[in-house]
Amino acid sequence: MRDKIVPFLRAIFPFLMVIFLWRLSSSFWNPGGMLALIPIFYCTFIRPTPWFMPFGLLFCFLIDYNLDTLCYWTAVYCLCYAVNGFQIFVDLQDLDYNAVDVFMVFFGLGILVSEIIHLNWTIFGRILWTFAWTVTLYLPITNLIRVVRHDR
Repeated sequence: MRDKIVPFLRAIFPFLMVIFLWRLSSSFWNPGGMLALIPIFYCTFIRPTPWFMPFGLLFCFLIDYNLDTLCYWTAVYCLCYAVNGFQIFVDLQDLDYNAVDVFMVFFGLGILVSEIIHLNWTIFGRILWTFAWTVTLYLPITNLIRVVRHDR
């Protein structure tokens, strides 16, 4: 029985992590559940997980719902998924530090473009805080996923 339960829990851990981070939404620490983009990005692009793309798409839509954006993060996710499907020059699975630099580009451009319309000093400070906090939590969250799943 244990031989079936432990692999099942390892397989569903990234899905549970997305649900947990999305539900942990708060206006200052996790606006709209945006921290859920970390496992969504990691398990879709860096360590592809079976059946994670439709799940990530659903949760990007739910993040958009929480943030009152009209399918913005869903469109960014789909665009990055399409670009990743066409790229052959960079192997994201072999990058150092769980490809934190690629995540910084994905998240930084996404958050900057979403707030550029009504940019002022307050919004700019919020962008910097959200970016710094999310990138700081990227490595601990992705390392936790790697440890639980026994990835390399």
